[in-house]
Parts: sequence; structure tokens; C-alpha cells
Amino acid sequence: MAQTNETDRARAQLSGLIGQAANGDRLAFQDIYNLTSAKLFGVCLRILNDRQASEDALQDAYVKIWRNAARFDAQRASPITWLATIARNTAIDRKRSGGNRVMVSDDAITNMAAKEQNILERLEAQEGTEILNKCLDSLEARQRNVIRTAFFEGHSYNELAQKLGTPLGTVKSWVRRGLKRLKDCIDDG
Repeated sequence: MAQTNETDRARAQLSGLIGQAANGDRLAFQDIYNLTSAKLFGVCLRILNDRQASEDALQDAYVKIWRNAARFDAQRASPITWLATIARNTAIDRKRSGGNRVMVSDDAITNMAAKEQNILERLEAQEGTEILNKCLDSLEARQRNVIRTAFFEGHSYNELAQKLGTPLGTVKSWVRRGLKRLKDCIDDG
């Protein structure tokens, strides 16, 4: 019970700081950074596996946090989930745009990726870890593995296809079917 009260106090403190930052309070924003930068750096580092790139992504994430603090809604997500989602998405964007990776560019895949990202953001915003795990466990092993690799490790379809030694179209199909089943499961959950 004491742990829950402490967690609730920390959540309320961070929510309050985000609200103050939304009103332009730089000291509140500095407090947000001091309280969360280690965790958010870990999120970036796990995705990018490069210290410099992770530091750059973290800086970009905090710029986004500053600019979007007014959009934070404590009814939709805990403050740390909201912050971690911004850091995660920033790191994934950096990873996908970096280097000489070849990205699929047809409109259907772009639209599908946007829908997939929306599903994951909804899950994180709802803090549905148990629902997510239950729904992921209901998928076929190959669908579950490609979805986890693509979205939690930030790999592109091409990277997945190469890693698995599987044709690109097959990987896309696994992800598309898996995400549809995941969405249906989450909507029912």
C-alpha cells in the first residue's frame, strides 16, 4: 500500500511538472529532465544501440516534450508512459532515417505503418501492459516475434526480412495479419 501511495505521489508530481512546463516554466522542465532523463536515455539506447545517436535522440525527444507539454492528458496516460512514448518514437524515427537503409516507400505500406504506430501508441497510452501481453501471446509465434522486433526494437521490414531470411512480402503479411489480430484482441479486451 505504501508503494502505491509513493507511486501515485511521483505520478502526480510529474504530471504537475508537465503542466507547469506547458505554461512555459523552464524550472519545471528542468525538474522533468532531472527526474526522467536516465530512463528516457535507456529507452533510446535500447533502440539505437549507439550512445551518441541515443544522446541526440534524447535531446530531440525533450524538444518535442517541451513543445507538446500542453497536449499531455493525465486521463489517457501516466506521465512517464507519455514521456517514454515520445522518446521511443523519436529513437525509432532516428533509426529508420539513419544510414543507408532502404525503406519501402509505397503508399500502402506507409499508411499501414501509420496505423500500426497508432495501435502501439494507444496501448502505451492506456498502460495496457497486461492486455498487450495477453494479446501478443495469442498471436502465432512468427507474428508475435516480428511485431515485437519491429515495434519494440525499431527494426524496418527490410531488416526483419534479412534477419529472418524471409521474403519481404512475407514479413509484411505476417506483420499486417498479426497487427489486425492484435487490434481486434485489444478492442475486445
